[in-house]
Amino acid sequence: MTHKWSRRRFIGAGAALAALGVGLPRRAGAADKVRMACWSQAISEQANIFAAQEFGWFKEQGLDFEFVPGAGGGEALKHVLAGNADLAFTNVEPILFGVEQGAEIQAVYNIYPKNVFNVVSLKSKRITRAQDLKGKRIGVYSMASGTRHNLLVILYSVGLRESDVEVVSTGVLNFGPLMAGQVDATAATDTGLWAAQQKGLGEVDVLWARDFLDTPTDVFAVTKDTADRRGDLVTRFLRAYRKGSQWMLDNPEKAAELAVKYATDGQDVRRNLEIIKIRNASTVSEGTKQHGLGWFDLPLLSRVEKAYLDLGLLKKHLDTNAIFTNRFVQAL
Repeated sequence: MTHKWSRRRFIGAGAALAALGVGLPRRAGAADKVRMACWSQAISEQANIFAAQEFGWFKEQGLDFEFVPGAGGGEALKHVLAGNADLAFTNVEPILFGVEQGAEIQAVYNIYPKNVFNVVSLKSKRITRAQDLKGKRIGVYSMASGTRHNLLVILYSVGLRESDVEVVSTGVLNFGPLMAGQVDATAATDTGLWAAQQKGLGEVDVLWARDFLDTPTDVFAVTKDTADRRGDLVTRFLRAYRKGSQWMLDNPEKAAELAVKYATDGQDVRRNLEIIKIRNASTVSEGTKQHGLGWFDLPLLSRVEKAYLDLGLLKKHLDTNAIFTNRFVQAL
């Protein structure tokens, strides 16, 4: 016996299947909106994202991508918690602090597994070891920034506390106080140091935070509700993002040229290339070489949590294995 399906019956059946979670083929031209809240404006080091936009890799995954600019990782995470974005391009600290305060957050992809923070001093100061920072006046971008948190980790690694130094806020990317002798050292990032050297910083000694504790610099985070109920959306976004990241690793010169079109700071192709090379280096770790881009080193993150607890940045123990997950990377 044959049955004739009316348009109404077909639509009704589709609705029933959708209610049961059974996927139907996506209608041609339809796309799911995905909003990524970033810690910054669109800048040259994010050429992997521009590539996914330019070459249609988000569209290939059935996504309508929106870049939500911000000012800091904490702000990006707040956008996600408030429902203004689906994913946050943020740093580890706001995630840990947010979970401690009761936020339900899942970190789903390790954007920069290599730590990019440092402490820079002029050669004349002879600060070549972490111990040499004792009693020194040290600049940070702000008291809530990753520069301060990573400075504290460096101090902690040799038994020093924040009270053993004088920490002052000097502003983002501001090496002026260091060059003027107003501080003995300044905490910064790899790209910040490079930019200062282009402006005549001179010979310096650099202590790299990664040599003490290689805390990941940035990750993608979502709410646990998004991870559980909209996991397919997250996976599709990460596929497009990781495709862009691999393209940027393979084609830094082309990425530098593409940044001119999208980045607020991208008009100088030579500068773009140097920044992209630096950021490419922080995208790859031993873990990503074995398991693919985006992989979390979970034992390392447990050590990070312990250090932050010992430093007093956290007030209670957190289960990092519940906060950071590799299940999305394994699905890519």
